[in-house]
Amino acid sequence: MQITHKRKTYLKRLIDFRDTAELIKVITGIRRCGKSSLLELFRDYLLKEGVKDSAIIKINFEDMEYSDINSAKRLHEYVKKNKAKRGKTYVLLDEVQVIDEWERAVNSLRIDRNLDLYITGSNTYMLNSKLATLLSGRYVEIKMLPLSFAEFLVFSGAGAKADKNALFEQYLTQGGFPGLFSIKDDELTRRDYLSGIYNTIVMKDIIHMNQVRDMDIMEKITSFLADNIGFMVSAKKIADYVTSTGRKTSSDTADNYLRMLENAYLFYRVKRNDIKGKYLMKTNDKFFVADLGLRNFLKGKKSDYGSTLENVVYFELFRRGYTISVGKLDSLEVDFVAWNQEETMYIQVCVSMMSPEVRERELLPLRKIKDNYRKIVLSMDPPSPFNDMEGIRLYNVIEFLLHTNEG
Repeated sequence: MQITHKRKTYLKRLIDFRDTAELIKVITGIRRCGKSSLLELFRDYLLKEGVKDSAIIKINFEDMEYSDINSAKRLHEYVKKNKAKRGKTYVLLDEVQVIDEWERAVNSLRIDRNLDLYITGSNTYMLNSKLATLLSGRYVEIKMLPLSFAEFLVFSGAGAKADKNALFEQYLTQGGFPGLFSIKDDELTRRDYLSGIYNTIVMKDIIHMNQVRDMDIMEKITSFLADNIGFMVSAKKIADYVTSTGRKTSSDTADNYLRMLENAYLFYRVKRNDIKGKYLMKTNDKFFVADLGLRNFLKGKKSDYGSTLENVVYFELFRRGYTISVGKLDSLEVDFVAWNQEETMYIQVCVSMMSPEVRERELLPLRKIKDNYRKIVLSMDPPSPFNDMEGIRLYNVIEFLLHTNEG
C-alpha cells in the first residue's frame, strides 16, 4: 500500500513493525506533536488493509469514555474481554502513562502472541527503570516531534511554486504543531493555542509527575533556556541566574528542574564531544526547544536568528536518526558532530557566509579537523554552483531541510 498521509515517515515505521507481537511499539514525544493522530492514521491503514474494526482496540486514556479503566488490572481485563475471537488483535493505547502500574498490564498482554501492542506517552517516565526492567529488549521506541519544515509545507498545502523562504519564516515564527492548521489563522488564536499546550505540559508532565511545589523557579529556568537556545549553559550558570532574580538556588536544584523539562520533551540536551580525545565532556551543554512556536510564546520573537537556525538543524538531524553532539577542538567549537552507522558529519550553522570575517570563523574549526569525514556549512545564502571551499561543502539551509540525502 502506498503511504500518502502527511506524517508518512512515522506511519511507515509503525507499518514496518506491524505484527511483531514480541515487540511493544512505544511512541514518545511532546504533547500535541501528533501521536494520537498517528495512531488514528495507523488504524485507518489497518482497516484499508482488510483488518476488521472488531480486531482493533483503540483507547485514549484522556477520554472520559474510558475513565472506568483506571488500573492495570482493569486495563488487562478490558483488552482480554474485547480482543477478537480469532486471529490478531491490534491494541492502540494512547497516553497510557495515566494508568497506575500500566507496565504490568502491558507486560502481561505482551505474552499473548495474538495481541500486537502500540502505546503512546508524553514524558520519559514511560521508559523509566521499572519499564526497562519489565520489558528490557521487548520494545522499540519511535520518537515523534512536531512538524519538520518538509511536513510543514505539506500541511500548509504549498505547491511547487510556493515561496519557500516566506514559508520558512512562518515556520520559524509559529512552529510545527499540527493542530495550528485546524484553527483560525491569526496571531492571537495561535498564541492561545500554544499557551494551552504549554500549560498542559507544565501541569501534567512536570508539576503532576514531579510533585513540583515551587513554580516560580521552574518558570525562571524555562524562560532562561528559551532565551539561550544554542548557547552553552550549565546547572551552575542557571542557578546563578535564578539567584540573581532574588531566588537563591543551588546547582543541584537547577539540574533537577532541567531533567524535568527534558523528561517532558520540552527541551533537548546536547552534550559536548572532544573531537581529538573522542569522549563526551561532563560540563556545559546546549539546549534546544522542541518547538520554536513555544519558544516565541515564552519569550517573544527573538532577533538571534543564528540560534533559531541551529535549533531547526538540530531537530532535522535528530529526525534523520543521527546521534548528535557539539564538537570541541581546543578553544574552537563545531556546532554539530552528527553520526550514525554509515557516516559522520561536522556541521556549522550560520545566517550568512558573505562576510569574510564570518566565513573565516565558520571554516576555521572545520579546517583544523584532520580526518576525512564530511564537513558542511549551512546558511541562508542562496544555493550556488561554487559551494565547495577547501573540501568543505556549503548548503542553503532550506535546501538541506527539504532533501534527505545531501551529496
